Amino acid sequence: MSKQLKNAEETQAILKVIAEMFPDAKRELDANNNFELLIAVMLSAQTTDKAVNKVTPELFKRYPDASALAGAPLTEVSGLISRIGMYNTKAKNIINTAKILRDKYGGAVPETVPELMELPGVGLKTATVVLGDAFNIPGIAVDTHVERVSKRLGLVRQNANIEQIKSALERKTPKEDWVKTHHRLIFFGRYHCTAKRPNCANCPLFDECLVGENYLR
Repeated sequence: MSKQLKNAEETQAILKVIAEMFPDAKRELDANNNFELLIAVMLSAQTTDKAVNKVTPELFKRYPDASALAGAPLTEVSGLISRIGMYNTKAKNIINTAKILRDKYGGAVPETVPELMELPGVGLKTATVVLGDAFNIPGIAVDTHVERVSKRLGLVRQNANIEQIKSALERKTPKEDWVKTHHRLIFFGRYHCTAKRPNCANCPLFDECLVGENYLR
């Protein structure tokens, strides 16, 4: 297999190896319904899922739905999530998002990318995650792990942006595998091919990696 940009067949072969490594990969954010999922994913930007899971139980206990969160004082919400990054901005975003859900969607979470991306603080990644996990609408969400792994393994161009990475991965993989592929790539990046200390010495995909040799020097 070439160490250059991988074609669809080569990409699927690599994803098969990752699937064997992490067959049970799934969402690690805690959420009991679509509203909680949306808010949790919004809070997870540039923050670990573990950190988010520590603050959401009390948040959702006090504000269990869009109507309750829409009327929440900003200072209280900020205080509840102050242990995660960018908590002030995120507090404003989730309150304003809750107001839109209450006023425009009757408290429900919308089911399309354009509608979700109109919500404050919701980008393409968040929208794709919510659609996949809440509504089983196929899509590969691209976070830092997916981007890093995809570029290291040559699945996408090195200068590809988030939308281009999403498009390339979806083009090269069967639609029915998109959501599973998203979770497996995240697990591979989170627990094996990490940013600073990837486990290159024990990686079954080392020969396909474009940068692995740099970490073994």
